[in-house]
Amino acid sequence: MEREGRAGGAASGELVTIGEFARLSRLSAKALRRYDELGLLRPALVDPVNGYRYYDPAQVEGARLVAWLRRIGMPLSRIGRIVALDASAAAVEIRAYWARVEAETAARRDLAMYLVDHLSAEGGAMSRKLGSTDSTDSTDSTGSTGSTGSTGSTGNAGGAGRTGSSGGAEDTGSRGGRGRSPGSGVPGGHGVPGGPGAVRLAIRCAALTDTGSVRTTNQDAAFAGPRLLAVADGFGEGGAEASAAAIEALKPSAWGGGDDALSAADLLNALEDTADSASRAVRDAVAPCADPDGSGTTLTAMLWTGSRLGLVHIGDSRAYLLRGGELFRITHDHSLVQSMIDDGSLSREEAASHPGRALLLKALVGEARSAPVAVACRPDVGLREVLAGDRYLLCSDGLSAVVDESELRAAVIAAEAPEEAVRRLVGLAHEAGGPDNVACAVADVVIAAEV
Repeated sequence: MEREGRAGGAASGELVTIGEFARLSRLSAKALRRYDELGLLRPALVDPVNGYRYYDPAQVEGARLVAWLRRIGMPLSRIGRIVALDASAAAVEIRAYWARVEAETAARRDLAMYLVDHLSAEGGAMSRKLGSTDSTDSTDSTGSTGSTGSTGSTGNAGGAGRTGSSGGAEDTGSRGGRGRSPGSGVPGGHGVPGGPGAVRLAIRCAALTDTGSVRTTNQDAAFAGPRLLAVADGFGEGGAEASAAAIEALKPSAWGGGDDALSAADLLNALEDTADSASRAVRDAVAPCADPDGSGTTLTAMLWTGSRLGLVHIGDSRAYLLRGGELFRITHDHSLVQSMIDDGSLSREEAASHPGRALLLKALVGEARSAPVAVACRPDVGLREVLAGDRYLLCSDGLSAVVDESELRAAVIAAEAPEEAVRRLVGLAHEAGGPDNVACAVADVVIAAEV
């Protein structure tokens, strides 16, 4: 009798019991009760006497959507926001979520490959040690090239019109390796080549920020010093405070950078620690804002130990490497349009005018609660191969969004020194209309002067 009543109710479009709705939606009654408790899928009616739950068959699609989102691993808190949206807005949220998952998976893959390379090299070195009676035949498994030479004064650019550089090293390769062979093709790799007899390297650098031609305030920040190169692009009410706080958290005094080169493993740990410090610093900086979730910053930074370069990156600011006359982008934008380019649904030409080009998938933001699109999460970290003659460019989207990479390459190659390079680059942004704040930092990897 009860079964007949359920079937009749479903056929007529009337409310059905939880058992019948479970059959229609292909969810268990236990799952439906759980979704009710969490507010994800409320019954259409709860009997006030016996507490029985009754559902409208029209709720089936919503129930299936919850089940599908759980199947891709989406947290219940985010599912709760999505099921309250219309179809178009829900599609945007799901795309943003999955792009973030893929970005974080790629970051974990890079870390896994680094660990494979590092442990393989360490195992090879140990095998050579065990098979040799001469300790000088062993290989330094960390690939260290020795500590950096004197770099002199440091420079910091946190506001419009300010530049800075670190000098004192013999500039034997400060033009981005023009005329050099890149050696191993497209730059990449984990760690750096080194060992006994390897040359000692240092960096020369400069940074500059500018308000641009349209904005009245500057929320970008940049820093250039012998141990750190960084740019940050703040947004929201506390954007200026967020960008400044993120960079301050990465300065050598915060992560323990000293005169001695860190091992690869120690540097990777330091990068993880400083990334967490930057996240906390931003949350603290924007806490007084009326909407902390709506304030935050991107961050792209390089930490230099004298033999290795560590990369910290989140958001859509960028890092480029000039090597062998070619300019390579070595960061991946954490943005909605980049995810659409990656899955083939949007061309690079279309991305330039897409209405959602400013939407970030990852950024350092305020409170732990997820912002509507830009969500707080840990930055990507990694290690970079370093060669004398390399030139690195870090910039906010106030430059990269309005100046073609071919123009960036020409400007970076033409500049004799980092100070000239940052001035040229800011000038290009102004020539393109200067619609946004601009931040850029340039560093040359050079042979250190003899100590």
